Amino acid sequence: MSWLNRSVTKFTMCGIFGFIAAPGAPVGPATARRFLEDLFRLSEPRGREASGLAMASAGEIQIFKRGLAPSRMLKTDEYRRFLSGALDTMQVDKEGRLTSPFAVIGHCRMVTNGAEIVPGNNHPIITSHSIGIHNGIVTNDAALWSAHPDLEQAHETDSEVLFQLIDRHTADSGDLKSGIGQAFGEIDGAASVAFLRNDAPVLGLATNIGSLYMASFKDGQFFAFASEAFILNGFLECSAPELPPGGTGAVQIAKGSGCLVNFDAPLPEVFDLNGPATANVTAKTSAGPVMTVRDRSNRVSDIKRCSRCVLPETYPFIEFDADGVCQYCRDYKPMPLAGHDALEAELAKHRRTDGSPDCIVAFSGGRDSSYGLHLLKNEYRMNPIAYSYDWGMVTGIARRNQSRMLGNLGIEHILRADDIPAKRRYIRKNVLAWTKRPHLGMVPLFMAGDKFFYDIGRQLRDELDIPLVIFCAGNELERTDFKGGFAGVRESMHGQRLFAYSIANKVQIALFYFMQYLRNPAYFNESFIDTLQSFRSTFISEDDFLYLFHYLPWDEKIIDETLIGEYGWETAAHTDNTWRIGDGYTSFINYIYYTMAGFSEFDTFRSQEIRKGLMTREEALAQVAVDNKPDMGVLLEFAQLIGINLEEVMTRINTAKKLY
Repeated sequence: MSWLNRSVTKFTMCGIFGFIAAPGAPVGPATARRFLEDLFRLSEPRGREASGLAMASAGEIQIFKRGLAPSRMLKTDEYRRFLSGALDTMQVDKEGRLTSPFAVIGHCRMVTNGAEIVPGNNHPIITSHSIGIHNGIVTNDAALWSAHPDLEQAHETDSEVLFQLIDRHTADSGDLKSGIGQAFGEIDGAASVAFLRNDAPVLGLATNIGSLYMASFKDGQFFAFASEAFILNGFLECSAPELPPGGTGAVQIAKGSGCLVNFDAPLPEVFDLNGPATANVTAKTSAGPVMTVRDRSNRVSDIKRCSRCVLPETYPFIEFDADGVCQYCRDYKPMPLAGHDALEAELAKHRRTDGSPDCIVAFSGGRDSSYGLHLLKNEYRMNPIAYSYDWGMVTGIARRNQSRMLGNLGIEHILRADDIPAKRRYIRKNVLAWTKRPHLGMVPLFMAGDKFFYDIGRQLRDELDIPLVIFCAGNELERTDFKGGFAGVRESMHGQRLFAYSIANKVQIALFYFMQYLRNPAYFNESFIDTLQSFRSTFISEDDFLYLFHYLPWDEKIIDETLIGEYGWETAAHTDNTWRIGDGYTSFINYIYYTMAGFSEFDTFRSQEIRKGLMTREEALAQVAVDNKPDMGVLLEFAQLIGINLEEVMTRINTAKKLY
């Protein structure tokens, strides 16, 4: 009977497995590949929501994980590339025997805590010294984080605290057995774990419920483990022709026990989790790393970036010179500002001294328009009427900040609300259409519905007989030329005014969208007319508004200090950045750009700050690493608003073809 084809009962919780092949074992890359495939397929019934593995070879631990079922992950090109690269590090002699050890641990996840669409929640979990996989649930994880405030929680999964505790107690005691035992002594709930260490060539196993089985061979060349005897015996049966003789078969690791296995001589050393520490070579860790750790799950860190700014090689049309500097840095010239005097002269044409309204200001509630209202009212003595357009993606923060600013400044507010359920439905249909044939050039389609902001400004100008309409925009830091670039358009200087695109660019964008619609008929849905009108409002109808930051410089520090300090302006809980917190879709589209292209709007913003001398490259790299971390709360809120299954959509994004 083939164990791979035999039907099995679906067990609860995750599946963990792995093996060590010592020097002299007849295990080369092809054999290791088959071993892994067998173990993944046998363990898959225990967890189909995510998969991952870590391989230790030649002084390096390489990690790969995905929010996919094992059978799906094994078929992806990314996994195949990772596996080939990792297996190439195996050192084999002419007879096909290892000359240095090779160890691997794998995980088939059934999600209990921490969404699988966030890579950091999936296993192996990476801490300062451990690379671990866990079957079970630590039920007192929140209490443990509180009890150890010096431990930093990076992800939502309960497993993380267990491996951090192993690190902590091992460092304190200097003994790995003691560290494992103390960590297990603190947790509540079921736990069976396997982990590698970057400070010792050893595999650690431990269980408080007995859900771990191991098999060793008398010559000490091979060791394997799995969550169930059935899985492990199935693997041993399938692999018998390629394994050394004298195997034990599946032996249970008793509940309340741990096991350490040295890479060079993988014979298990079992110990009592509650017993006294016993110093020995296996249990000791080194003062520093003996292996480097590389998480190859996300290759963004491998992307070449400009040596002056942070734009990557995946940025549309980018070119690097011999020094690695991109043309956007080489050719950079600051956008000339008309200046304070020119703005005053323009405003003076419209300023009314009797206190009656003299200008109309587009007011989203974001920092640009909030600060703009402050300037116009307090420093330029204008009497604005503010208007807002709610199309279903204005956040609660934006609405509250609108109220703060308007109340403090005493400014009249005109609100125009669209058919919000319809607008959200349009976004949903276009997002789902996009998932059928993902293309980065089509992402702006999701935001087409907000472009009627321009039309409302034109309408209010006529209704109120106030000719001056002001947009508190035009800040060159906010240039996002890559959005047009993914549609094949090389953007010129247009001051963030889409109406100012050249005729050739407008035609090129229209043709791009036309071809995408033909290739993906799902875009021909009820949003089609709305999208056409949005294109007309953005690119065709005349834009003769005054753009405030075509005149004035942008000073983010002063802007934030003014808004937060003087008005109590509210910031978002998920980020220290005050940009783009007033709309509901930014986190979603930036997740797409970052996942598929390796950068987002934040990378372009920080690159502009570098060019203007507002930030160093080192500061920018550190900042975008924070900016680009997805916040699940914000993404879930967006998904609920438009009515999509976030897990399904993000899985499609995660598996879409990457530019790197």
